[in-house]
Amino acid sequence: MEPQPKAGVLVLAATPIGDPRDAAPRLSQEITGADVVAAEDTRRLRRLCADLGVTPGGSVLSYHEHNEASRTPDLVERLRAGERVVVVTDAGMPSVSDPGYRLVDAAVAAGIKVTCVPGPSAVLMALAVSGLPVDRFCFEGFLPRKGGERARTLAALVDERRTMVFFEAPHRIEVSLRAMADAWGPDRRAAVCRELTKTYEEVRRGGLGELADWAADGVRGEITVVVAGAPAKVSTLEEALPAIRERVAAGERLKDVCADVAATTGLSKKSLYDGYLRLT
Repeated sequence: MEPQPKAGVLVLAATPIGDPRDAAPRLSQEITGADVVAAEDTRRLRRLCADLGVTPGGSVLSYHEHNEASRTPDLVERLRAGERVVVVTDAGMPSVSDPGYRLVDAAVAAGIKVTCVPGPSAVLMALAVSGLPVDRFCFEGFLPRKGGERARTLAALVDERRTMVFFEAPHRIEVSLRAMADAWGPDRRAAVCRELTKTYEEVRRGGLGELADWAADGVRGEITVVVAGAPAKVSTLEEALPAIRERVAAGERLKDVCADVAATTGLSKKSLYDGYLRLT
């Protein structure tokens, strides 16, 4: 009886989101040591390899949203045969709003080992620089393009308490920000992070309405949007006052805080304002 070949390994390799110097040292090793590199865009892979000064050691094939279904079975068979398959996307971690999940699912079902080369992440970097709470967050990817579907998606998130992270295209950012402002209020805090790690990196912070007005002039580059979660719901003045006191102590204007809390609780701005003054 002939010995069965040792099963291969599927490697999800994170690539730089902008600056090639952010590449993990292991990325070069995996590209040169792979039996096959499955790339979302083979041209971008060639540019990355040129930046890293490496050459793929095995075959290179395209693996993107339009051919995932057809190519996944072949890649699984190569993994079964003992090959090392490395998946890279245009930027960041494969399978996070990029090709890769379908292959991971199939590899896991086949009992194939799946590992990754950790590295740059637009989601985590945007969270870190947003100035918004990062203790609990959720990633929502791209919003639907159609207005009705987009509105329903945002309505379903109206009570989401965690900080939310979205990807968005430059030509849709204004529309998306206005839709968020309509769904969650123009004063909901947010940050638009564009061209992260690149020459023209920019982080614009403010309320959703303010950011939508800013985006009306046009925004370029890769964009990640971070939005504060919904505030805790309160129904009485006594429940609202501690949060107001905390925000004012942190440097916010009392008038602005009262307006914000009134919008989210239904309590009157005057009662909140007067109630705070009674506490001080």
